[in-house]
Amino acid sequence: MASTKAFAALKDPSLVKTQGFIDGKWIDAKDGGVVKVTNPANNEELGTIPEMGVAETKEAIDAASRAFKSWSGTTAKHRHDILKRWFDLMNEHHDDLGRIITLENGKPLLLGLGENTYAASFVEWFAEEAVRTYGETIPSPFPQNRSIVIKQPVGVVAALTPWNFPSAMITRKVGPALAAGCTVVLKPAPETPFSALALVELARRAGVPDGVFNVVTTLENVKTVAAELCENKIVKKVTFTGSTAVAKLLNQQAAGTMKKVTLEAGGNAPFIIFDDADIDEAVATAILCKFRVSGQACVCANRIYVQSSIYAEFAARLTEKVAAFKVGDGLQEGVTHGPLIHSRAVDKVEAHVKDAVSRGASVLIGGTRPDLPGSFFAPTVLSDVPANAMVASEETFGPLAALIKFETEEEALKLANDSDLGLSGYFFSRDVGRVWRVAEALEVGMVGANTSNISQVYTPFGGIKESGLGREGSHGIEEYMNTKLIAFGL
Repeated sequence: MASTKAFAALKDPSLVKTQGFIDGKWIDAKDGGVVKVTNPANNEELGTIPEMGVAETKEAIDAASRAFKSWSGTTAKHRHDILKRWFDLMNEHHDDLGRIITLENGKPLLLGLGENTYAASFVEWFAEEAVRTYGETIPSPFPQNRSIVIKQPVGVVAALTPWNFPSAMITRKVGPALAAGCTVVLKPAPETPFSALALVELARRAGVPDGVFNVVTTLENVKTVAAELCENKIVKKVTFTGSTAVAKLLNQQAAGTMKKVTLEAGGNAPFIIFDDADIDEAVATAILCKFRVSGQACVCANRIYVQSSIYAEFAARLTEKVAAFKVGDGLQEGVTHGPLIHSRAVDKVEAHVKDAVSRGASVLIGGTRPDLPGSFFAPTVLSDVPANAMVASEETFGPLAALIKFETEEEALKLANDSDLGLSGYFFSRDVGRVWRVAEALEVGMVGANTSNISQVYTPFGGIKESGLGREGSHGIEEYMNTKLIAFGL
């Protein structure tokens, strides 16, 4: 059941669904169990969703398997047309979808609306990619042979998505899966399920057939549900965005049946400012790269390395910008930064601040919990952070900018690469030679040189080391297809 008060401003209240979606039907948990969903800005209840389990998950997998037989046999143009209709509906309901994101995630409404635009871009892109899954003709060394390569959908896909981008992380996975001819069982984050359920409702309206796109919701049963999705032989592909620890567990579970996997795991992004950088540009980009969605993004800057000769100036300018932030409910006018997703996230940021201070760091601004209802932590800048502080080795996932001083390019690279993770990295320099050297030397899957704009549908997204396997974004449809050789004898 949904709160009529919370969703009263929606133009189309029928987008708010409080049931799972299996084989074209909205259903409750078999045992009647529910999960309460709250607004992190005020802790008020938004509604409930079903506490589903293994039985419902098996039903969803079976439904997806049945639907795969027909969906995989449709033409690429047919799938293109349905995905384009889904894209159009996401744009038509733009205001409502953005508001739902803000209500359950907490990010300011402008960012909620921006996420819907970003999410829709994946549906549009993969609609067009559906008709471009080209094969190959390969010249044979034998006169009487011909070699043809075709691409085929892998089968049933299990998608497990996070709360920080509750719409975009779904369309980045479901878009290419449907375009390729796969069917999907989605397990969205229990903190932000209403965005997922609204998307599947619009997909239904766009003409996605029963069983092609299914949603299983759960909180307490997440371990057994995830295990079923990873270990069930019917499922042929697992795609996940979340922590490295969970990614490793899912990878182990999926390995038993040799499933294809795409894992976008944690980040610990270095952000390096060299002394030849444009400081104004570096500060402005650091604000975006560190404090966007209150620091709750895997590509957010986590360790900010500043060359000693410009350290004081950079710290002062960054602190001045942070002082202008307005923290509060994302639906309130003028709010620039919303809450963290829950109290555990606040606890982690606070622990990182206390650890850094205990090791000699100074708080330039923030460092406390504001007197607000909900899960808030004040945007914080720390100076003189030692390289052995927790924040240097652990992803904070919160509004904490930790400034670490360095002397030389070699030292900066050593510090930046001293991590088991390698999702993204950023640096600022106007030296052309240094730009090439550092970009090639950073041990990450994505580099931003004088920019933080690395995440878009038109480019590949993914990391190296323990930050994941595979790529999403522009190259993503290949992750949902098998390559088959057909050799002909004449």
